[in-house]
Amino acid sequence: MHKSLARYRARHILLEDIEDAQYVLEKLQQGEDFGELAKELSECNSSQKGGDLGLFVSGQVAPEVERAIYHLKIDEISEPVESEYGFHIIQRLAL
Repeated sequence: MHKSLARYRARHILLEDIEDAQYVLEKLQQGEDFGELAKELSECNSSQKGGDLGLFVSGQVAPEVERAIYHLKIDEISEPVESEYGFHIIQRLAL
């Protein structure tokens, strides 16, 4: 990994539409487990790992997703973020 680029670690749940994203966000706010919801509902291959995107550097994910991660505190969960892939619910994780 290039040392001068910003490094991030995050997990996400990818959904097809905003209504599904809002539903998942409500479930998370009610205390449901992020990883379990990702396994059940996410449309990304990362769902098998509870939505974990692992460690990555700037430029390796959709710009909208990276921008959202940049503004999140560690363990904070985002509002739905739209990208060309759908709607993401993102949680920034500690490196």
